Amino acid sequence: MELFGNFGSNSDLSSTIGLSNTGNQFWNLTPAELVEDTILQGEGLLTDTGALAIDTGEFTGRSPKDRFIVEDDITKDAVWWGGINKGISSAHFDTLYSRMKSYLSGRDIYVRDSYACADDDFRMNIRVVTELPWSNMFAYNMFLRPDEEEIKSFSPDWNIVCAPGFMADPEIDGTRQHNFAVLNFSKKMILIGGTGYTGEIKKGIFSVLNFVLPHDRNVLSMHCSANIGEKGDTAVFFGLSGTGKTTLSSDPNRALIGDDEHGWSNDTVFNFEGGCYAKTIDLSRDKEPQIYDAIKFGAILENIGFNNESSTPDYTDGSITENTRVSYPIDHIDNIVLPSKGSSPKNIFFLTCDAFGVLPPISKLTNEQAMYHFMSGYTAKVAGTEVGITEPTTTFSACFGAAFLPLHPAKYATLLGDKLKESDTTVWLVNTGWSGGSYGEGSRMKLSYTRAMITAALEGTLDREEFKTLPVFELAYPSSCPGVPSELLNPKQTWSDSAAYDETASKLASKFVDNFETYKEEADASILAAAPKVLV
Repeated sequence: MELFGNFGSNSDLSSTIGLSNTGNQFWNLTPAELVEDTILQGEGLLTDTGALAIDTGEFTGRSPKDRFIVEDDITKDAVWWGGINKGISSAHFDTLYSRMKSYLSGRDIYVRDSYACADDDFRMNIRVVTELPWSNMFAYNMFLRPDEEEIKSFSPDWNIVCAPGFMADPEIDGTRQHNFAVLNFSKKMILIGGTGYTGEIKKGIFSVLNFVLPHDRNVLSMHCSANIGEKGDTAVFFGLSGTGKTTLSSDPNRALIGDDEHGWSNDTVFNFEGGCYAKTIDLSRDKEPQIYDAIKFGAILENIGFNNESSTPDYTDGSITENTRVSYPIDHIDNIVLPSKGSSPKNIFFLTCDAFGVLPPISKLTNEQAMYHFMSGYTAKVAGTEVGITEPTTTFSACFGAAFLPLHPAKYATLLGDKLKESDTTVWLVNTGWSGGSYGEGSRMKLSYTRAMITAALEGTLDREEFKTLPVFELAYPSSCPGVPSELLNPKQTWSDSAAYDETASKLASKFVDNFETYKEEADASILAAAPKVLV
């Protein structure tokens, strides 16, 4: 075994995580070195943008059914066990890791020292050990990067071992199938195998932070984007896929804090990451100029197609997957704030694409409504987005990120409520979906109108407007907004058939209430009182 690269003070994998007898160990290589190794191993190629293109293999997305948490004294009474969080025994973890170590014996490996959390008060040092050079480069892109002096004294808080070529045996290892991601809070380790999808590395640490920060540090972990204005006012954007989270948080007049994962402490909002992981399907410079221009040397493109067997990416090509991605360090974007943190948020936006055309294009929430809609995490899919969907379909994802929540959603909602009481934060519900009728009858809200409403909220203009209350959902919406036709602000008025609106509103309200049955026993009475009132 030989060691190459830049080592930390705690650089003996044998003594730290019991990993010995490997082949060469390449520590903290530069992106250029990792690109070279990837190409020499036939694992990727350079596009004409300078970005590295790789194929993640069998898995082109996360596999939530194959993520496990070791059930032990730390987790057994704290984790919200069920459909999302699946337990695995400590014995199975030990067996699995023993077999992974045997698999890595004699193989070259890549080691990366990095950290999460841009606020030093919550910094988590992470050592990532990977079988493949491009997996290690992904860790370089997505986590925060210590300087050379910090690496010399580096000691990891958590370790990740990622070996896509190692296949689990469910009968021996206690997994569901050959791929897995296993979190062990006692040993502070994450094991990933059987899948090359890089997002498992990123979301593994996000899941860890979603447990540690709210449970131990009173920090609200958030699946959101965030930016900051010239006056130092922070804004946070929550939203599921297709709601406009990335688009609406990209503002030339505001600096980006981060695009996906943040924490809210007593006085800061801070990025967990040091990079961005963006979808590229149908990407264009016109629609997403920041992402488009960030795809250069140092970026990694995943599972894309090419134009006419050239080295030019074809972002319209979804033949491998619709979930084509790019990762890049955050400094590939010009309009950012460093370090990636701001003050407590002045405004929070819950983005929903309501394909039923029921919700106002913007409404101001009470603290109780904010907690209710946070736990609901509503949006809607429309016909044609997935096989079998022929009409608008409700989608609820607790806290806008249920797949990554080890704790009960009520824990995060209560923490949100506490922080709202302690701050002057305003929470807005923004419908980027339909107006004048449901999908197929009405029309989608213009992006220019949505931007105008968000700008008015950020600048405080909406605070001076008169607000009215929408029945059923009891949402407060402004009677006017600069740059937006007033008739659009009350969704019922945009429908030609008011009775049809009432019927649809009641139908959607029932879906909210039915979804919340899962959380009813853990939710405070004030949160339950914020539920929509179903018309009988």
